[in-house]
Amino acid sequence: MSEWRDKRNALLGERLVHALATRNMEAFYVETKEDALKKALELIPEGSSVGWGGSMSLSEIGLLEAVTKGNFHVLNRDTAKDAKEREKITRDMFSCDYFLTSCNAVSEDGILVNIDGNGNRVAAIVFGPAHVIMVIGMNKVVKTEADAISRARNEAAPVNAQRFGLQTPCSKTGSCADCKSPDTICCQFLTTRFSRHKGRIKIILVNEDLGF
Repeated sequence: MSEWRDKRNALLGERLVHALATRNMEAFYVETKEDALKKALELIPEGSSVGWGGSMSLSEIGLLEAVTKGNFHVLNRDTAKDAKEREKITRDMFSCDYFLTSCNAVSEDGILVNIDGNGNRVAAIVFGPAHVIMVIGMNKVVKTEADAISRARNEAAPVNAQRFGLQTPCSKTGSCADCKSPDTICCQFLTTRFSRHKGRIKIILVNEDLGF
């Protein structure tokens, strides 16, 4: 990434940290994946119960591996022996201390936009876990709320549909068709404009391209 892009992202990141603060969300701007991992672990006390929603960004900075190997009570659906246990772990996450996730898009004035298929990720962002930590690459920052919704539908959703091998129009065309396909992952739309509980949502903005 060029020094000019770095400078632009630093200035934008500073404004976004302030914008999120006005919405009762605490935010941090860091330069690298390594910095993001360090900051995330600083925010999670040892012994905490930790769960997460599906996120490439968390994997890319090494956070999932770190908490799995660390001194935490980890709620990991992927370790379930069957569908019933997987559902129980998913439900148990709603009472965990820290829920980890990313975000499909964020506007420059601090509005978060997420879309979901099963809804467990967006539900946990809204209510349940005591704390939510989001790791967001600066590639997901857009100008307006409308741009954020567009990014979620036309970039994040098609890529994720392809990643999961889903049979949706967007997986074939690369663009949202507002479908009602049985495989659609655009079942739930969540716009977060304010956190009722100050500081519950903490956001780590990273000067890297992370996730989709």
